[in-house]
Amino acid sequence: MEANFVLILVIGVASLFGLWVIFYFIPVGLWFSALVSGVRISLLQLVLMRWRKVPPSLIVNSLIASTKAGLTLNRNELEAHFLAGGRIKSVINALISAEKANMGLDFKTATAIDLAGRDVFEAVQMSVQPRVLDTPPVTAVAKDGIQLVAKARVTVRANLRRLVGGAGEETILARVGEGIVSSIGSAASHKVVLENPDSISKLVLNKGLDSGTAFEILSIDIADIDVGKNIGAVLQMDQANADKNIAQAKAEERRAMAVALEQEMKAKAQEARAQVILAEAEIPKALADAFRSGNLGVFDYYKLENVKADTKMRDSISQPGKPKTDNFDDSSTK
Repeated sequence: MEANFVLILVIGVASLFGLWVIFYFIPVGLWFSALVSGVRISLLQLVLMRWRKVPPSLIVNSLIASTKAGLTLNRNELEAHFLAGGRIKSVINALISAEKANMGLDFKTATAIDLAGRDVFEAVQMSVQPRVLDTPPVTAVAKDGIQLVAKARVTVRANLRRLVGGAGEETILARVGEGIVSSIGSAASHKVVLENPDSISKLVLNKGLDSGTAFEILSIDIADIDVGKNIGAVLQMDQANADKNIAQAKAEERRAMAVALEQEMKAKAQEARAQVILAEAEIPKALADAFRSGNLGVFDYYKLENVKADTKMRDSISQPGKPKTDNFDDSSTK
């Protein structure tokens, strides 16, 4: 009796397991849901999806949603996009949103955008509802040397045809900043920019900054402009300081050369005095030689000394401000 009960229990468990395996590989409920929703798909295809590692519920639910939205999609294309690593739900939601907005987005373009790494559903929403991008503070200098700091708001809309391979938001902001710098730099005065900030927007918009990007620029609005430093005056002050330093350096160089030349002249004067002293030292020797050779007598010597004394006296009388020196030789007065 107990053996029969165990046998019946084992048979029941095996039957339940078999039914679970059958309904897992043959999703009858999913097939029936697709059937009543107007999606034609066979049970064999659902079973093959299991073998291909494709979740049948994802494919079938996507086909049901697209069919209800009036779209006609191919099951094989959905499976291929899933196996390629695509996001089926995002693509289906984007296609439905684009269909409701009459944007003309096809399945091939949507899958290409998705496989490119962009969120195609977010791109469709951004195309319907534009986004506002705030640029960082842009610093530029007008021709009169006054610095201006401007902030802008850029309204962009996604361009679905250029999402694949198009540049992103960073490129848009960089190009707008470059355009603002060019516009302010070409202004004759900062007052002109402050009076007409819309001139910056018009000039930047006319440059076609959205070419090659994944967006279309709708408008560029200058949110704020602040006056910065007087760059022209600062540059002139720096130049004046530099010129002053150069002039001081040249003057110091000339002064040093003059001092060196003065010292050189003093050294030459001392050298000349030394030569004079040496020459004067030879006079007594010459007199002694003259005495010995008989060319000079005693009376001649006294006459010479008297002439020297008279000459010094006349010099002292002719220059009363000069202190007198008593250099007369006593022998000349005898």
